[in-house]
Amino acid sequence: MAKKKRPSKPIKLMSRKKSNERIILRTGEALVEGDPAWSAAEPEVVIGELDGPVGYAIANLLGDQVKGHSRVFAILNSDVQIRPVTLMVSKVTVKSSKYTNILMGTVQAAIAHGVLDAVRVGDIPKEKANDLGIIVSVWLDPSVTNADIKIDFDLLFETNRAATAKALHKAMHHEPGIDWLLENQDKVVHRYFQMGLEGKI
Repeated sequence: MAKKKRPSKPIKLMSRKKSNERIILRTGEALVEGDPAWSAAEPEVVIGELDGPVGYAIANLLGDQVKGHSRVFAILNSDVQIRPVTLMVSKVTVKSSKYTNILMGTVQAAIAHGVLDAVRVGDIPKEKANDLGIIVSVWLDPSVTNADIKIDFDLLFETNRAATAKALHKAMHHEPGIDWLLENQDKVVHRYFQMGLEGKI
């Protein structure tokens, strides 16, 4: 009687190798817009090992606070920090308490959920959640402080959550790839360059 062959597990071995691969430093950015201009989210992210350049950058940024550009961890709520550890930094100089409350409230929570979404879908290996660090450079439209604007906080939360997850997906998958960039280089025009050409700036 022939011996039964043990089933091979190439998929499991491949995924294990991938999850153990060192992620030194990867970058990504994304833009997600809602209907009102103030709802746009455009994060830039860096992700990598905590015992590498990203981890060192997180420690340095957290310990070297700058007025108007505070660096804080992404949290679900006070006392509930997420993994991978994520440090958010504002691209805009913070000058008002209203802006601070929106940035350190709605946007901070949205980023935390976006990171966890990236883990849940497998863009960030769950097994490396304690080994990786993320820096998110955040852009929140300063017009959110205008008294005549009624902010839809659900919309602002969703655009920032989606943009964070999208930027991390792009970082982990090296998107857009160099072949696409070379093929589309002359087809993609920077929005504000185009506005300048049209005399709108």
